[in-house]
Amino acid sequence: MKRLCVFCGSSLGNDPAYAWAARGLARALVQRGIGLVYGGARRGLMGVLADSVLERGGDVIGVIPERLVAQEVAHTGLTQQIVVTSMHERKARMAEHADAFLALPGGFGTLDELMEVITWAQLGLHDKPIGLLDVNGYFGDLRMFIEHMIEEGFVSSEQVQTIRVHALPERVLDQLFGPRA
Repeated sequence: MKRLCVFCGSSLGNDPAYAWAARGLARALVQRGIGLVYGGARRGLMGVLADSVLERGGDVIGVIPERLVAQEVAHTGLTQQIVVTSMHERKARMAEHADAFLALPGGFGTLDELMEVITWAQLGLHDKPIGLLDVNGYFGDLRMFIEHMIEEGFVSSEQVQTIRVHALPERVLDQLFGPRA
């Protein structure tokens, strides 16, 4: 089975479109037989995504640090829950179980996870596809900042061209895994 590692918010955000997109992604993942790997929480977009995959009979692996388990943030109904000691280990374990990466709207944690896997790709530590589900232009300013980094000579355009971006879950999955057969 192929698996997609999804980085997204532990809150819902202010726009209901974010949760709608998470549910749409869940539906598309299950229809394609793609499993979910994510941060293991039960709340926010993370919880909406995991619950939606599980409700449709999909496979969900959560990776969560002990500290968040102690704070009762962990989702308790997953296919598999992996408890780790640190956020660093969390990112490494999520990457081990994934064939591709996708970011949905989220905060600093989502951005940290996304930038780490982009950096790992840049360093040649993996060659897995990376994408953004750009719900209502959420990542527009980030994409503009990345263009600024290119203009200023800190990032090459070749590195950025490998990041797939689309507003629709089905289309971004096509870009990450190929068109549905």
